[in-house]
Amino acid sequence: MIQSVSGFEGRLRLSCRNMKGDESRFVFDIQWFAAEDEGRTEEPTEQKIRKAREEGKVAKSSELTSALVLLFPVVMIGILAPFIFQQMAEMLRYFFSSSAEIDVTSQSTIVPVFYSYFIKLVLPIAAIAFVAAIMGNVFQVGFLFTVKPITPDLTKIIPRFGRFFRKSLFSGEALFNLAKSILKIAIIAFVAFLNIRNDYPKLAHLVSTPFLLGVRTIASVAFRILVEAAIAMLLISLPDYLFQRRLHIESLKMSKQEVKEERKQAEGDPMVRSRLRERMRDLMTRNMLQTVPRADVVITNPTHFAVAMEWKRERMPAPMVVAKGQDHIAARIREIATEHNIPLIENKPLARALFQEVEIGDVIPEQYYEVMAVILAQVYRMTGKAV
Repeated sequence: MIQSVSGFEGRLRLSCRNMKGDESRFVFDIQWFAAEDEGRTEEPTEQKIRKAREEGKVAKSSELTSALVLLFPVVMIGILAPFIFQQMAEMLRYFFSSSAEIDVTSQSTIVPVFYSYFIKLVLPIAAIAFVAAIMGNVFQVGFLFTVKPITPDLTKIIPRFGRFFRKSLFSGEALFNLAKSILKIAIIAFVAFLNIRNDYPKLAHLVSTPFLLGVRTIASVAFRILVEAAIAMLLISLPDYLFQRRLHIESLKMSKQEVKEERKQAEGDPMVRSRLRERMRDLMTRNMLQTVPRADVVITNPTHFAVAMEWKRERMPAPMVVAKGQDHIAARIREIATEHNIPLIENKPLARALFQEVEIGDVIPEQYYEVMAVILAQVYRMTGKAV
């Protein structure tokens, strides 16, 4: 009959039932040794990326900012077109009507009037362009303020023409920028061609069209060309941003030695860390001997290794290692276990595996549930303790 058992407690109960009729299940011939290959990477670390960001070196596309700076003001001009036209008409009317009356040698009247009209016409467009420029940068790099890129650096004064020409003319970035510029020109030309072709009959009769109607026609065509070109530039900026991100990561890549040096600086001197580990190991050794009396069983090698196991069903998902040791520490664990009448069970592969793979205070991995359940079942049978 096949039974489905989940969790350590279920396996323990199953093992207790089987212990009554099958003592041979106590012996297991299993190999529990595995090795992991630790690889290295030369990708930039988080610390490297964070430091570059603090210095203003981030991945961003100027095309996205340019497209937003073009699109938002053009849309604002379209929305404020009646107001702008009205203000321009009033300005022209005022200066033409006052041209024969204003004293040109005195600026007390003409200058304030000029600045008032200038602010009314330019300020809304400039403000929305400023907001669009900030949004374009925030969307790409978040809120970042640093003066590092504009800090004078005398080392950059030395000309490096070979490197400059190689990067500007004979690199993947140069080819990408060339292709991007050609694509932008082609798209703008195509958008302009489509709009002009659609309104060609109206444009051809502008000579016989009233002045205001002609201005409205030309403004309508120009507005559509600018909006559609800005949207096209916005779409182009998306692959450009991805390309700039890749270039940014490539520029931050580190050698293996740099990774080692950064890790050494972040973690400290290996000698100091080694001494700290030894101190911690000594403290854990002294403390763990005090936890041996609360163990349920001690698994031995029989002489080289000793692992004390505790199993409290109410607060543990599986048995936990409360103490472990090798050679003289293992002998001391066995002495303490004998003094407190804790069973000693010899199981060489299990003792070695638990000693090498499980730290003190950790529960055993699932692959050891079955063999540990059999051992505890034997212990409970020997001591008469209920499961």
